[in-house]
Amino acid sequence: MAGTSGAGGIRGDVRGQIGAFLSTRRARISPAQAGLPVYRGEHRRVPGLRREEVAVLAGISTEYYTRFERGNATGVSDSVIDGIAHALQLDDAERAHLLDLIRIAGRTRRPRRRTAPPHVRPAVQRIIDSMTGTPALVLNGRLDILAGNALGYALYAPVYADPIRPPNNARFIFLDPHATEFFRDWEKVASDTVAMLRAEAGRDPYDRGLSDLIGELSTRSDQFRVRWAAHNVRIHTTGVKLIRHPVVGDLDLPFESFPIPGEPSQSLLTYTTEPGSPSHDALSLLASWTASPAHDSNASMHGNAQQGPQQDPGYDTRNRSASRPDET
Repeated sequence: MAGTSGAGGIRGDVRGQIGAFLSTRRARISPAQAGLPVYRGEHRRVPGLRREEVAVLAGISTEYYTRFERGNATGVSDSVIDGIAHALQLDDAERAHLLDLIRIAGRTRRPRRRTAPPHVRPAVQRIIDSMTGTPALVLNGRLDILAGNALGYALYAPVYADPIRPPNNARFIFLDPHATEFFRDWEKVASDTVAMLRAEAGRDPYDRGLSDLIGELSTRSDQFRVRWAAHNVRIHTTGVKLIRHPVVGDLDLPFESFPIPGEPSQSLLTYTTEPGSPSHDALSLLASWTASPAHDSNASMHGNAQQGPQQDPGYDTRNRSASRPDET
C-alpha cells in the first residue's frame, strides 16, 4: 500500500496483500473446523488448511487457487469468490475486503493519490451541535476526528491533548501512554482500530494521509505492527465502549456509527447510555460540567473542526488532573 509509486507498483503490493490475507485466513481454520477428515498421526507442515484443501472446498482446481492466492485475480468470477469465501469462512467484512483488493489489483490506470479534506459540511456540524445530550463526533476512514459537539469534545478531551490536528484515534491509542487508562478495554479497542484501518486501506490504498499514518504507527508501535501483520478486518458500526474519563470516572457507552451521505469517507459516531444507569448519571454530570460558566462550551470545549477544544486551566488532560464538577 504505502511506499510504492505508480499504478504498477501499487497493484503489485495489493497482489501481495491478497496472498497475505488469504494465507492468514487459511491458517486460522483447522481441517476439522472445515469439515474435512483428520487422520491420526498425519504430519501437517502448515497451520490450518492447505491450499489444495481450500481448492476442494471452493470447487476449483489447486492450480487456480494457488494463482489466485499469489495475487493473480484478473477475471475471477463471482462464483469463484463465493466458493473461496465459503471455504475460508469469511465474514461480511472479510469478503468486502477481499473484493476491494481484487478491484484495486485489477486497475490498469494510474489513479491520482489523494487526501480527503479534513472538514465537514456546515449542515452536519449544525446537526451534531443540536445533539446536546449525546456525545457526537465525525471521523474519516483513517480515524481523524474532524468535528464534534460540545459533549463529544468533552468526552474525548484526552485525545485532544496531542497538539497534532486533526486529532487521530489510532495515534492516541498506540502512541499515547494514557490510552490504556482511558480505554478500559484497550486490547479490544486496539485490535478493532487496526482492523478498521486495514479495511480502509483495502478500500482506498491511494490515500496519502492513511499511508503516512500506517507508516508512522508501524515504525513507532510494536503493538500496532503485530496487529497489522495479522491482516484482520472489521466493520465496526455498533458496540459498547468502556471509558475511564478523568473527570467523571467509568462510562459504559453503547455507540452507533452512521455513514454521512455524500461523504463516503466520513461517519457520524454517537454515544448513548442506559437511562438511570451509573453511566447515564456520569454522562449527565459531564454535560453539566461542560456547560458550566467555568467551562464555556464555545471557548473551552467546542472550537472548530481543526482546532478542537481549547485547553482549560481547570482540566489538564496530559497530567490527568481536573476540577471536578462539584469543585467548580
